[in-house]
Amino acid sequence: MGDLAEATNETGERQEPLFENIDGEQRVTVVESLCMNCYEQGTTRILLTRIPHFREVIVMAFECPHCNFRNNEIQPAATIAERGLTQACRVSTKEDLNRQVVKSESATVRIPEIDFEIPAGTQKGVLTTIEGSITRAIDGLSQDQAVRKHTNPALYEQIEVAISRLSGLLSLATDFTFTVDDPSGNSYVENLCAPKEDPKLTNKRYNRTKEQDEALGLAVPEEEQQEELDEDLLHDVMIFGGNCSRCSAPSDTKMHMLDIPHFKEVVIMATTCDHCGYKSNEVKSGGAISEKGKRITLAMEDAEDLSRDILKSETCGLRIPEIDLEVTQGTLGGRFTTVEGLLSQVHDELQSRTPFMSGDSADSSQRNQFAAFLSKLKAVLSMEQKYTLILDDPLANSYLQNLYAPDPDPNMTVEEYERTWEQNEFLGLNDIKTEGYENDGTS
Repeated sequence: MGDLAEATNETGERQEPLFENIDGEQRVTVVESLCMNCYEQGTTRILLTRIPHFREVIVMAFECPHCNFRNNEIQPAATIAERGLTQACRVSTKEDLNRQVVKSESATVRIPEIDFEIPAGTQKGVLTTIEGSITRAIDGLSQDQAVRKHTNPALYEQIEVAISRLSGLLSLATDFTFTVDDPSGNSYVENLCAPKEDPKLTNKRYNRTKEQDEALGLAVPEEEQQEELDEDLLHDVMIFGGNCSRCSAPSDTKMHMLDIPHFKEVVIMATTCDHCGYKSNEVKSGGAISEKGKRITLAMEDAEDLSRDILKSETCGLRIPEIDLEVTQGTLGGRFTTVEGLLSQVHDELQSRTPFMSGDSADSSQRNQFAAFLSKLKAVLSMEQKYTLILDDPLANSYLQNLYAPDPDPNMTVEEYERTWEQNEFLGLNDIKTEGYENDGTS
């Protein structure tokens, strides 16, 4: 799966990328397929492309010339995210019903107000809206109702009640919550306030369970046990084989334990692909959970501040109030880079991977507003204005280089604070019990 780089074959000839951007000139593969409606031969058109919603996708369309049966399907070809994603949208207006939704096959849709659920695996991947998702559910439930009315009246009445409730949601008789839970992390609900945080949309990332990993084909057999590492190896660079997340070519991931002066010990992982040139790094904390959170505020005065080393953990949020930039925790994962490198990555991620901000479906006013925001972000990257950089980490696992260490930095303030109950709940700390747990469950 090629990305930005072009591949070459064994003779050195240049080949086109496997997944191309949508420009109207993509290559379409046509194959003969058996029609499951009349059992005659039909044709399937397969398109490998890259769109803002799914990144890389496989679009398939089947048509039978004998019985005129048609079917289409979309499958994500991007790698499965490290963690699952739950998005909950509060629907109260017609504009909310028109929010675009990308639902993968592994996603579960819930509407708790009417106790309604579309389980994972019952529908194929689809690009629709909240209204379209509910309408599709109504159409599915309405099938064979005429038969059920005579063969199973009790079930018929129950389904009629569900259809009536769903229809009431479309008329906005009451507000409701539309939730998409996708263990693969490949489903999205449109953010109408992008790049700012949408007050009606909440995102929660979580670690998948063993059962969810098995359903996605990711679980490791229990009989495969991890080998014990020699203590001496913790101070060396360890190399793990794998595949590039961009082009799927073989690549190595290097891991090293690093003790940062005036901070703590961290684990740094870096991946480099020799085939397409893709590079990435991630940082994990190697120490205990801090008792308090930490907020670091830096007044960016000149270009020298852009070269400061920065360690942003996956639980750290980033803000620049002057341009209304807010990066919530978990968005970019852990990163060990410079201030310039981190802001450049934020710009690139917003420009290339923000769903529903490009293509024909994007609203012109939202697109112009988003372009203006990217211009402001470029301005702070080139230090055309002074601004304030704020790192807020509830676990205190983030670090910003002090150029005057061990003396205080006059342009930087570091403050510790008590975490709220909501922050501890989000981090899973409220359920941790380290004392007296051996007596739980005993009478």
